[in-house]
Amino acid sequence: MSNDRETLARIEEVLERDIRPVLALHGGNIRSLSCEDGVYHFQLTGQCAGCPSADLTSEELVRSTLLEALPQLKDAVLTSNVSRELLDQARAILRGELP
Repeated sequence: MSNDRETLARIEEVLERDIRPVLALHGGNIRSLSCEDGVYHFQLTGQCAGCPSADLTSEELVRSTLLEALPQLKDAVLTSNVSRELLDQARAILRGELP
């Protein structure tokens, strides 16, 4: 449990230094929800919240940056109010596939 608190504190440092400035350029931000058993859960806020393309891009930015900076982290998971089906359609469009 305290290990997760320490990891969350380190996550916040990386968010402040590397991720929030990028999200702010697009009118967005990130909210930490939890970190349990090495899995970080977050939510996007501001302009990035609810946009399938922004969610996908930001999720990849957040996940790749955090996993590189914190080897003890197993995953970073976006919690979104957008349906999984809509996100899957956005991913297919971004990959050049027809939904």
